[in-house]
Amino acid sequence: MKYINLFTGLLLCLVSHCALAASQTYDLVIYGGTSAGVAAAVQAKRMGKTVVLIEPTRRIGGLSTGGLGQTDIGNKAAIGGIAREFYQGIKRHYDDPAAWKWQAQVLYRDGGQTRTDTGEATRWTFEPSAALRVFSDWVRTNQIEVIYGERLERAAGVTLSKSSPPRIEVIRMESGKAFHGRMFMDATYEGDLMASAKVTYTVGREANARYGETLNGIQPAQARFHQLVKGVSPYVKPGDPASGLLPHINLNGPGKEGDGDQRVQAYCFRMCLTDHPDNRIPFHKPEGYVELWYELLLRNYEAGEKAPPWINASMPNRKTDTNNRLGVSTDFIGQNYGYPEATYAERERIAAQHRLYQQGLMWTLANHPRIPEAIRHEVGRSGMCKDEFKEGNGWQEQLYIREARRMVADLVMTQHHCQGREVAAQPVGLAAYTMDSHHQQRYIDADGHVRNEGDVEVGGFPPYPIGFRAIVPKAAECANLLVPACLSASHIAFGSIRMEPVFMVLGQSAATAAAHAIDENVAVQQINQPKFRARLEADHQVLAWASPVKPASTPVPAPKKFRVVTLGDSITKGVRPGVKAAETFAARLESGLRADGIEASVVNVGIGGERTDQALRRLAKDVLAQQPSLVTIMYGTNDSYVDQGKSATRITVEEYRANLVRLVAELRAAGVTPVLMTEPRWGKTAKLNGVGEHPNVRLEAYVAACRSVAQEKQVPLVDHYQHWNTAEKKGADIGAWTTDQCHPNPQGHRVLAELMLPVVRTALPKPR
Repeated sequence: MKYINLFTGLLLCLVSHCALAASQTYDLVIYGGTSAGVAAAVQAKRMGKTVVLIEPTRRIGGLSTGGLGQTDIGNKAAIGGIAREFYQGIKRHYDDPAAWKWQAQVLYRDGGQTRTDTGEATRWTFEPSAALRVFSDWVRTNQIEVIYGERLERAAGVTLSKSSPPRIEVIRMESGKAFHGRMFMDATYEGDLMASAKVTYTVGREANARYGETLNGIQPAQARFHQLVKGVSPYVKPGDPASGLLPHINLNGPGKEGDGDQRVQAYCFRMCLTDHPDNRIPFHKPEGYVELWYELLLRNYEAGEKAPPWINASMPNRKTDTNNRLGVSTDFIGQNYGYPEATYAERERIAAQHRLYQQGLMWTLANHPRIPEAIRHEVGRSGMCKDEFKEGNGWQEQLYIREARRMVADLVMTQHHCQGREVAAQPVGLAAYTMDSHHQQRYIDADGHVRNEGDVEVGGFPPYPIGFRAIVPKAAECANLLVPACLSASHIAFGSIRMEPVFMVLGQSAATAAAHAIDENVAVQQINQPKFRARLEADHQVLAWASPVKPASTPVPAPKKFRVVTLGDSITKGVRPGVKAAETFAARLESGLRADGIEASVVNVGIGGERTDQALRRLAKDVLAQQPSLVTIMYGTNDSYVDQGKSATRITVEEYRANLVRLVAELRAAGVTPVLMTEPRWGKTAKLNGVGEHPNVRLEAYVAACRSVAQEKQVPLVDHYQHWNTAEKKGADIGAWTTDQCHPNPQGHRVLAELMLPVVRTALPKPR
């Protein structure tokens, strides 16, 4: 009997404890486990407050753990506090040799958006799983209560007090669970709690006239980047309006320059890809594939596009963070307008459509016969990662919500704040990125061709402060809510602010403000600002930029000019009887880069008959002296050739491989990006070598060694040999050779340049 009574007593205690927990009033209730929400929870705990973090999905971290491993910030010195601690945690993770499973640590080199400097205490490029590990460690060490899989009941789930101004008393989830709090925070990308609390907000682009801006609203004149090739028809039957429009084109666009609208900049998934064969999941043709969705993509290549439509920036362990680039890419333009206000079911449908589009896009790029072979080869080398987002077979749940609702508060951050004409008072952090909006619609221009509209990329200004009044509602609307992610900003200013490091900064500052409001027993809008600022500074937030603010009229700096050096033998040298200097692949490469808006000069230092050992001897004098940004390396023919009367090659395969490794290492040590290239396959009737063999017999082993070095050292590769070989097997006549069947003619140089251009474009630093 006493055991029954003991059990009953324990049961009653457990029930009592659960009832107490259900009625607990937290100091801070955070809805949204994004990077902003996690940073806020950490800060609240450090300030001795009780906090609960409610995440509607099963994964915290938002985009930082959802594929966005290339940190967008602009100026790293603008980031302090808990946000900087995150990137320090990333560095500690990768300092552990155990973190490097798919790649040797010494072989990795940052590429893409934000580079990690030698000796820096932070690392800015990371795998999704690494970010999740850092956030999860924070949750564990700070004993943060996280509630997963609970969504706000948006229609009537927010109870407001009758006081003036009103306060949120409790929020309820769809499951019926209720969370009471003294202060509340909406850290979602969508702003659901803010909207349900009846706080004023907006969706879409304001007209320029609303805040006296020039870059807001409809912007067809600004849409210079990520644009389709001229001449792409919008109709099902090219040139025939009667055949109907292709999908996802606005018949009535674009609208009047500078006018406002309700369109939302495009979303996508920030794919985490790999080319490691043991970790790669090949792109698949998804169920429900709609080929007509990709007709614009196919026509864009047929109209002359040459490059892969992605920014495929390197991350550790032979992975990449993949983002939108060119006229038709990962952005599902115009298919997200309803997302901010949509029901949960409708949002899931929109996200599923985006995933279907992107899965179909990648399969199309890797497999469709109308895609150029060089693009199919480049894209097809990659695939989803087996060890990331395992529950989705490599595909994440987190859609890249670049923008949804935006609060309208007593302070609205605008273009004027970004460009320094106005300076926000009571700073809570700095923003440092270009004003950046992705495309929002496709329309038919005056010539009857398809154009994209909405992309704006305007920078040239230093980091600037974000004001406290932009992260709290109007004083009359709610006294205990903070909104660090869907903060008060115009569309174009939000495009500069909306970066993950900044969201973490604002999350920390918002939690600090919540703690001060509790301690001072005032509405959050009324906290003691000098005390608040002192605490932010004590916690290492960066609130002011030391450099003077440039006036808005300061010209945007000219784009960086790149120098590309092409290093190799007589094939690289190019100029031969029948081939003019302007027809060589180097000259064509330069013109192709410039046509893509990249200011580049291409210098050729090829020498007839040269081998890799000779190239090493003149590397410093003839190559590095040019101060190049990138060097292409193409050797093999002379290394593999057998002199008359001799049976041994000039340079063995092992020596050739070692020489390539050394060339790559010395270029990288000098801060230069190397690109390896296999030599093209000789023509069928080429002169036999010194032992009566066709030159390709021995060249193939050197080609294989070049490919091996490229894979091992993570060097971009242009596989000319494979292209020539494939063309020959298909019986194609590319007409590539001069009469000696070794040196390319003008047509051959064009083919070489077309294969090189997308790889060189991708390897050069990108503006976004």
